[in-house]
Amino acid sequence: MGILSWIIMGLLVGALAKWIMPGPDGGGLLITMGLGIAGAFVGGWIGSLLGFAPATGFSIGSIALATVGALLLLFVYRKLKS
Repeated sequence: MGILSWIIMGLLVGALAKWIMPGPDGGGLLITMGLGIAGAFVGGWIGSLLGFAPATGFSIGSIALATVGALLLLFVYRKLKS
């Protein structure tokens, strides 16, 4: 995936994670995008450990795996913040 694809995927996944797990988090577009991109990396890493196919391109599996990673990062961030 190219850099533009990572940015679009990051925005989509970050927004989806914040929609699933709403809260008093600050941050705007850049934080949401960063959360989504980092979530894609974490989700891909966890998926590879569990033996799933690698997350490549835009597919339901890639988006789901990245969203799980973003939700995990959001959960850890909130626990460390409080």
